[in-house]
Amino acid sequence: MNNFTFCNPTQLIFGEGQIACLSKNIPVGAKIMMTYGGGSIKSNGVYDQVIQALKGFDYIEFSGIEPNPHYETLMKAVEIARQEKVDFLLAVGGGSVIDGTKFIASAIHFESDPWNFMLNDTLLAGKSSVAIGTVLTLPATGSEMNCGAVVTREQTKEKMAFHDPANYPRFSILDPKVCFSLPKRQIANGIADTFCHTLEQYLTYPANALVQDRFCEGILLTLKEIAPKILANSQDYDLCANFMFSATMGLNGMISMGLPQDWATHMIGHELTALYGLDHGVTLSIIGPALMQVMRKEKQAKLLQFGERVFGISATQLPSEEERIDRTISALRNFYESLGIKTRLTEYGIGMENFQLIADRFTQRGWNLGESQSVTPDKVLEILKAAL
Repeated sequence: MNNFTFCNPTQLIFGEGQIACLSKNIPVGAKIMMTYGGGSIKSNGVYDQVIQALKGFDYIEFSGIEPNPHYETLMKAVEIARQEKVDFLLAVGGGSVIDGTKFIASAIHFESDPWNFMLNDTLLAGKSSVAIGTVLTLPATGSEMNCGAVVTREQTKEKMAFHDPANYPRFSILDPKVCFSLPKRQIANGIADTFCHTLEQYLTYPANALVQDRFCEGILLTLKEIAPKILANSQDYDLCANFMFSATMGLNGMISMGLPQDWATHMIGHELTALYGLDHGVTLSIIGPALMQVMRKEKQAKLLQFGERVFGISATQLPSEEERIDRTISALRNFYESLGIKTRLTEYGIGMENFQLIADRFTQRGWNLGESQSVTPDKVLEILKAAL
């Protein structure tokens, strides 16, 4: 097990009716900017609950934050927040709204172009950030309980991630009943996103971190068990509660303590979203199995463990390790496809036209990806070709 230091300061407020607790958790006298997306919170009742809880507070609203939030949109919010002297941000939405709000929080007091910290988040060290609270409406990213965010610059078709320890939400309210109104596509993407988040922290190489491995496998097995049930019936409170909690636990730091981490699937997937507009969960479902295929030697031990413990592919059934790895990668692809997600680029009409551009971007950024930095730009090309 690797050395680690762990601290997660976010207060998690979980359960039915907990949005009413909002007023007890916002600082008295705060000037609030409430952020949200396209307005679905107004049709599912969340907006009304939040407004009721905000009675007596001084707040303004900023709506229109896109899926894969755009830098250009967020900068409009930054300017308003500066003018209005906002000192608390309340994100009401899914991961994109929360990510966008984290960007706003870091950008408000940042002296130069905020895109600079998207390219180099060490520039945020020692800088002040506006406090954040969240009301989660879509389980997927885990952004409600971590300090990371991803933002897209539409002008240059770039999607970049940054981390700012000051951006852990002060609190996050999770009411599983918000899942009742989610379309199947969003539930499927959320399950795929959480599954891949967990794999990025688990499917690397053995680190003798037995508890953490079991944490990861518990999330993976839970998602595998509930996926067909919740897609068939998203009105089941217990299914929604387990889905929502799995998504939060999948990326709040708990399962990765002492583990090496990968994240190459995400970095490659971000490029596909930026260039083609594919849903984030879709890109992970496309790239994940392809990356496992290309990096199978480096990940051999954990692929075998993953196959046996999550998909029941044992040495008793298949003595050949190579056959078990093949079967495991197929099982992963089949799982994503069981969610209704296509897992080949060609199924989305995408060919090789931008593969070199993607690899060149990684070269220009000086990026070698993966748990051992062995996913070079040349390997990225191999992975993209395997995803066709």
